[in-house]
Amino acid sequence: MELMTSVLGSVVAEISRFFCGFIWSETKNSIRFKSNFNDLEKKLELLKDVRYKMENELDDSVSMPKVTGWLTEVEGIQDEVNSVLQSIAANNKKRCGGFFSCCQWSRELAKTLEKVQMLQKEGNSIISMAAANRKANAVEHMPGPSVENQSTASQNLARIMDLLNDDGVKSIGVWGMGGVGKTTLVKNLNNKLENASSAQPFGVVIWVTVSKDLDLRRIQMQIAHRLNVEVKMEESTESLAVKLFRRLKRTGKFLLILDDVWKGIDLDALGVPRPEVHTGCKIIITTRFLDVCRQMKIDKRVKVQILNYDEAWELFCQNAGEVATLKPIKPLAETVTKKCDGLPLAIIIMATSMRGKQKVELWKDALNELQNSQPENIPGIEDQVYRVLKWSYDSLQGKNMKSCFLFCSLFPEDFSIDKSELTKYWLAEGLIDEHQTYDNIHNRGFAVAEYLKDCCLLEHGDPKETTVKMHDVVRDVAIWIASSLEHGCKSLVRSGIRLRKVSESEMLKLVKRISYMNNEIERLPDCPISCSEATTLLLQGNSPLEIVPEGFLLGFPALRVLNLGETKIQRLPHSLLQQGELRALILRQCSSLEELPSLGGLRRLQVLDCSCTDLKELPEGMEQLSCLRVLNLSYTKQLQTFAARLVSGLSGLEVLEMIGSNYKWGVRQKMKEGEATFKDLGCLEQLIRLSIELESIIYPSSENISWFGRLKSFEFSVGSLTHGGGGTNLEERLVIIDNLDLSGEWIGWMLSDAISLWFHQCSGLNKMLENLATRSSGCFASLKSLSIMFSHSMFVLTGGSYGGQYDLLPNLEKLHLSNLFNLESISELGVHLGLRFSRLRQLEVLGCPKIKYLLSYDGVDLFLENLEEIKVEYCDNLRGLFIHNSRRASSMPTTLGSVVPNLRKVQLGCLPQLTTLSREEETWPHLEHLIVRECRNLNKLPLNVQSANSIKEIRGELIWWDTLEWDNHETWSTLRPFFRAMASHPGQL
Repeated sequence: MELMTSVLGSVVAEISRFFCGFIWSETKNSIRFKSNFNDLEKKLELLKDVRYKMENELDDSVSMPKVTGWLTEVEGIQDEVNSVLQSIAANNKKRCGGFFSCCQWSRELAKTLEKVQMLQKEGNSIISMAAANRKANAVEHMPGPSVENQSTASQNLARIMDLLNDDGVKSIGVWGMGGVGKTTLVKNLNNKLENASSAQPFGVVIWVTVSKDLDLRRIQMQIAHRLNVEVKMEESTESLAVKLFRRLKRTGKFLLILDDVWKGIDLDALGVPRPEVHTGCKIIITTRFLDVCRQMKIDKRVKVQILNYDEAWELFCQNAGEVATLKPIKPLAETVTKKCDGLPLAIIIMATSMRGKQKVELWKDALNELQNSQPENIPGIEDQVYRVLKWSYDSLQGKNMKSCFLFCSLFPEDFSIDKSELTKYWLAEGLIDEHQTYDNIHNRGFAVAEYLKDCCLLEHGDPKETTVKMHDVVRDVAIWIASSLEHGCKSLVRSGIRLRKVSESEMLKLVKRISYMNNEIERLPDCPISCSEATTLLLQGNSPLEIVPEGFLLGFPALRVLNLGETKIQRLPHSLLQQGELRALILRQCSSLEELPSLGGLRRLQVLDCSCTDLKELPEGMEQLSCLRVLNLSYTKQLQTFAARLVSGLSGLEVLEMIGSNYKWGVRQKMKEGEATFKDLGCLEQLIRLSIELESIIYPSSENISWFGRLKSFEFSVGSLTHGGGGTNLEERLVIIDNLDLSGEWIGWMLSDAISLWFHQCSGLNKMLENLATRSSGCFASLKSLSIMFSHSMFVLTGGSYGGQYDLLPNLEKLHLSNLFNLESISELGVHLGLRFSRLRQLEVLGCPKIKYLLSYDGVDLFLENLEEIKVEYCDNLRGLFIHNSRRASSMPTTLGSVVPNLRKVQLGCLPQLTTLSREEETWPHLEHLIVRECRNLNKLPLNVQSANSIKEIRGELIWWDTLEWDNHETWSTLRPFFRAMASHPGQL
């Protein structure tokens, strides 16, 4: 074809040259001749263009006879053109022929011209036909069920479509657990693109199934087949990548869908132009693993959630048929549906297996097998559900990761597992390296939990920040796996199924972990049970259980974890002393437990939790537990003493929890002989977390507190208030001061590292704050949260006091004020401490009867740029939120923006005198939620037409809404759709 181009080019050049030298010399006899030459010149140029398109714009595999014939004819035209050229050249050289020769040449040129025109027409026809075929096949239909009637899936589909239309989004990751419907969702997306109008955004949509075993060549072959690119058997992966890259670059806009991705894919090695470089290219992947999205640098992630119950029931009935709605069957069918927990794959397979089965016994049997996680007799469940989900388990990477996952199956269905407690279990089981600081162990435990969540094998619990849980079907799969393993992790799980007794026959020698938690077990076997391999025994949550027989524990010589919490046991058997391998002993909420046997033999014990028990004193031998790392004695309200000798013996202690305990730590002068003092805690060189009750405020001059700086977190409670915490939060640094006269107190040292400070029912706050402002050599930069509750303090500077000269709390983010009976403005408190509130995010004011306004402009320019939430309730005298000094306000520019430019949520309740929220011309541009109740005099809101771009809801009584004043009708009509009326209930918000 290169030769043809050269020939055609030379023909044109020759005709032009010859025409100039010969034709013009015979002007009178060559008018037709000249015209034919001109036409031939133009048509040859056009033929060159058609040939170029044929070679460069058609698919590489286009080799149908019609195209091949056309190319042959184009190459053959060179002979005819050369023949005419030679004849004309020879005649021109002889200068003969005259008029008749010119006419003859003209006829020859006309014949050649006609052939060139025919070839051009045929070539254009072939190109047009190929283009039409490409357009018709831009999207190939993917068979699969529709999600049209599933609201959750339809919302996800709409979101993905929006992301596809967003030019700033180049790649989308659709992720979620196995069987949740990721492939079905993306198939619906593909087919929606197929049915799109002429506004189809992509020249071609390419669907590739990747699957578990990544095979780059197989993926390339799928892409090549879709693009009609010819692949030779001997062609290397690298060579094919180059060919695909060139082909996709010529394609222009394309969408590549990579379904079922298990590992990150190198697009360069695949031969796919990177979407961030190639304009118009977009990529969608489906995967079970969030890490895959990270590895492939996906721009936007869409997690596919399970179905809600109504959707699940509808899907179940579609697949089970009318039998599911029969009166005797329906309750069982509904229970089976709930057991599938919204997982489409499980619902479809389970429903299909029960289709047409009208005998109640068959449904009961199937339900029983599901509940026992052993569905051998339910067709398809093991092969099509359990084994599919097991692939996620098989793909877990990292040492002990599979064991960590299987451990989570020991807990009951839908049980929120505290991540801190889970970390202790994993540590005790040896699943986390114990040769680290507890801080690192804590972080590692949380990282493992998050990894399992990213693999869709765990999900967030309630509360979501601190707990995880298992999807019911995933838990069934984990139990199924663990019950079948012969070595290492074989488990017996009987948690949360209302058992009244333990089955001795089930406790086999090879069982590794046993869980009977959250049942109604009344007694345990009073004989040794041969469970020599068992390392974990969970018996917590059996409230009727009162006795642990002496002989029972003898059958568990390898036990590492023993949890007897939330039972009514009054004492532990002496056989406990023989548990030499025990690492974690959990007795939390054994409210009848008053004493413990000597624990000196448990030399390897690392975690001891006796919180919420009635222990009066600690057992003998505690000082021998040098390996103990976590001791929880929170809410031991009967604990009378803590011997000083115990502190020195617990040399490895890293976490000491005693908040809410009856034992209060103090200075030596105020403690009984032999009792541990606050100073004694300094000998715990490994201590990083401390939560204790203090007998009084301790002064640096009376106690050595140099060790205080080693703590990563702490909770000090001074006075009588018991905080509802007590958990191992390695980020919290809280000081609580309750029911004390603080007039002459100095608390500066306690605030040097504190994050949160609570004052509750304290007097003398005025004097204490003045001392804090005048005696502090610097600010308290760590403090982010301040709460002051139940106080009659005036918060007014006394004579000669000047307040804070600089902001003592520059990083304050949350301010909570409640029941401050004499407070008239938060600005008064601000003056005491020099507060600028520059980083304040949350402001909460409750039950302050004299407060007239929150903050004023007096003395400082008020600009709360980080304030996001305001909650004000039960302040009878409140007139406005922000008051602006009239003199200062008049000097301010009229273009001054909002005081709270980033305010997102406002909740107001029972404020009978409230009339204004802001200056008249001010608006809150980012407000999303406004909740107003019993604020009858508030008739103007800082909102305008543009507020509809951010507002999500306005809630209040209908009568209040109807009396609001608006700048214009357009504002009212724009915001009306966001209003939600609510009934007035005094005392409730």
